Parts: sequence; C-alpha cells; structure tokens
Amino acid sequence: MLQKLTVQDFESIYRLMEASFPPTERRTKEGQRALFENEPAYCVYGTKNERTNDVEAFLAVWLLESILFVEHFAVAPALRGQGYGSRLLAELSSMTRKTLCLEVEPPETEMAVRRIGFYRRNGFYLNEYPYMQPSLAKGEPSIPLLVMTFGSAVSEQEFLQIRNSLYKNVYHVPKEQIAVFEQSK
Repeated sequence: MLQKLTVQDFESIYRLMEASFPPTERRTKEGQRALFENEPAYCVYGTKNERTNDVEAFLAVWLLESILFVEHFAVAPALRGQGYGSRLLAELSSMTRKTLCLEVEPPETEMAVRRIGFYRRNGFYLNEYPYMQPSLAKGEPSIPLLVMTFGSAVSEQEFLQIRNSLYKNVYHVPKEQIAVFEQSK
C-alpha cells in the first residue's frame, strides 16, 4: 500500500500538507522541497489515487540513528475516519525495528485530544516530558509539544536521546543551544 514518494510528487504532497497543517507546523514550500536533498535520512511514503495520481496520504519521516521520526502525517479529508490512517501507521511500524515516534500538541483542545486518542488506538504512548519543537518557519515561535512513541512509553533518558536526535538532525539546533532552548519553554 505505501510507496516511496519522490520530489516529482512534491506539488501533490505540499497541497495536502497545506490543507492539513497550519503554517507554524510546516516549512516554507521551498524549505519543504529542499528536504528531499537529505535522502535517505528524509523520505516520504504515501499512497496515490490510481486515477488522478494525486497523493491521498503521506508520512514524511526521518530515519535517524535509533529512531524513525514521523514529522508529518496527513490523509486526504475524503478518506479520513475510514481506517485508512490506521492501516498506514500499521504498515509503517512493520517497516522498522527502530523506535517510531512523532510529535503531538498537548491535550488542551478537542482536536488535540482526538489526535492523541487516534495515535493511542494505534499503539502509541504519550510521554509527558516537556518538549519544544523549534520553529519550522522563519519568524514563527517554537511550539510546546509532546512526543509519542510506538509500542511503549520511554524513560526520561530515552526521551532525552530522542529529543537530542531531533534537535540535531531535524531542527539543526546547535548542541550548545539545546539547554538554553529547553529553558525558554
């Protein structure tokens, strides 16, 4: 079901990304396209409509040292609520032996609670450690989020390893700024 998407699919991927994420949760169009240059560390898996060839769903992931980080996951609105996303997550989890993780908003809104519930039903655990997602777009603020991991919760030490890997490889936070960055939350 999942196939590796390429930069040739980018316009369709980005249309779905714009429809699914607010500007603070995605890079600029140029910045998002540039991530394909990080392959094989960054790749996008998804499904396409057989008739139109449009991307119907995608998981943008980072294959890091010990984790597989799902940076973006979107399903076309017409396909939501039908088990499609659950099937894609199950397929992705079967593709790796690494710790599968993703970021979610704290359960402070109805949508955030629903999203966390969806991931919990699909085998993810909410780790309650404080975490800040560095800004993805210039001029945008950092975002307080939480990290969910597939299969089990993680210890604080494991969480710090995940956080540090994300800061280094995905968000490019200099090592000497991590402590300062985390204190700003």
